[in-house]
Amino acid sequence: MNRMIGFLLWALFCFQGLSAQEVLYSSYEQFDIRNGDYSVAGKVGGRLYAYRNAGGDAYLDAYNDSMVRTATVILDFFPKKIYETRFVISGNSIIVLYQAIEGNKVVQYAALLDDRGRLQKGPIQLSEARTGLFGPTRNYFSSAVSEDKKTIVVYSAAEKGEQIDFEGKWIDEQLNVTHRNHTVYKGDGNDLGHGDAIVTNEGTLYLPVYTPIGGKDFSDQLWMLGMPAQGGKFVAKELPMSNTFIANVYAKLDNNNKRIYIGGFYSDKKNGNYIGVLYAYYDITTGDFMAKKTLPFDARLVNATGERSKKHAFNDFKVKQLIVKNDGGFVLIAENYYMTTRSSYSPGWGYYSWYAPNMATNVREYHYNDILALSYNGDGSKQWDAFVRKEQYSQEDGGIFSSYALLNSGGTLAFLFNDFNTSRSRIQLATIDGEGNTNMRSFNADRENDPDWLPASGKQVSAREMIVPCLKRKQICFAKIVF
Repeated sequence: MNRMIGFLLWALFCFQGLSAQEVLYSSYEQFDIRNGDYSVAGKVGGRLYAYRNAGGDAYLDAYNDSMVRTATVILDFFPKKIYETRFVISGNSIIVLYQAIEGNKVVQYAALLDDRGRLQKGPIQLSEARTGLFGPTRNYFSSAVSEDKKTIVVYSAAEKGEQIDFEGKWIDEQLNVTHRNHTVYKGDGNDLGHGDAIVTNEGTLYLPVYTPIGGKDFSDQLWMLGMPAQGGKFVAKELPMSNTFIANVYAKLDNNNKRIYIGGFYSDKKNGNYIGVLYAYYDITTGDFMAKKTLPFDARLVNATGERSKKHAFNDFKVKQLIVKNDGGFVLIAENYYMTTRSSYSPGWGYYSWYAPNMATNVREYHYNDILALSYNGDGSKQWDAFVRKEQYSQEDGGIFSSYALLNSGGTLAFLFNDFNTSRSRIQLATIDGEGNTNMRSFNADRENDPDWLPASGKQVSAREMIVPCLKRKQICFAKIVF
């Protein structure tokens, strides 16, 4: 078996306490992206674990700190048709949540592995849902994991006009089902949508719910629905909007201060342009929203986007993360993203175009551009803003080579992404320090030998380590970056 290890040392590559020291590659394995599945599982028992599924055969590979494979676990309990997988590291165990296609159903399973990848419990079936005539077409089940990894809620939240049909199961770190609940939340007559659920260390589940309005995915109402681990109906608390329309809502739990932060872009018209950031937090202790503020974009920030149309400067930005700070403030991170469609008779072309399967009559084009970071203090006042400049374009690949991986060291944010055009690609590392200062470096070995990185699928596995899947034609490997 061939093994490739690439070392990159940078003596002068220092970024305010965060320095990239080396990149280690694992060996290659046969893999076809068109029918394969992959994931970075995480780090447990001194080993790094990566998952790959090729042609229906599922494996969990164990690596040491040098990315030398020390074991391969065959996940023989996996069915042939996998729809979605998620790995959760809890203590010295690995919990794998996976959805399987079985006939005209999608079935949600869970299994418990030890720190050597050996099956300890399960698989247990948690839920199932019927698919349509043409098979699975959407996300049937979702999961929320508490910060201490001791509670997982596997749930479905079906939007049915003015109501949301919720069904969930609470499981502990040993896969014991501690609670089940099925309830319906009904609004006041308007159609409802929902965000991702959040679960606290105490097991209370929160679900952001909103009313879509207009043609730009704005919302004119937003509630936080709460449900204790013991069950019952949702208790709703509405965020006063005061004729403000919010989009791209992102919610982030702060267990220490018992808050759920809400961040998003807002407009003063239901089909208007983004004109600022809406800030608020939900106080878990009192059950009320607090400190709601609308923070308009200033002229300097608008000009810094480089967009010709200043009115539309932020309309394509999507909120991707909220990072809660020790002072009760947060950093909002957004990315400029949009998708277009064009005729294949005059297609565009990019470095990764050869990965795209069989171009159809209408070609979907993916655009992932600048990253924006906005820092606010505990009072909601802006401290700094920073842009990471990039321009990424690809066709019919779901944008798997685009976007970025984020490593948060506590004092510095590091963004890892591909910088590519029609003829070449290189890996860029951009860092933003605690004062908003930005620095960028490129690190690449010879492109002819390097694999193609998938940064958006990367995972931070420790304070200063990240694992990123990589492809090279019909092969897969994993890169470890040490900062």
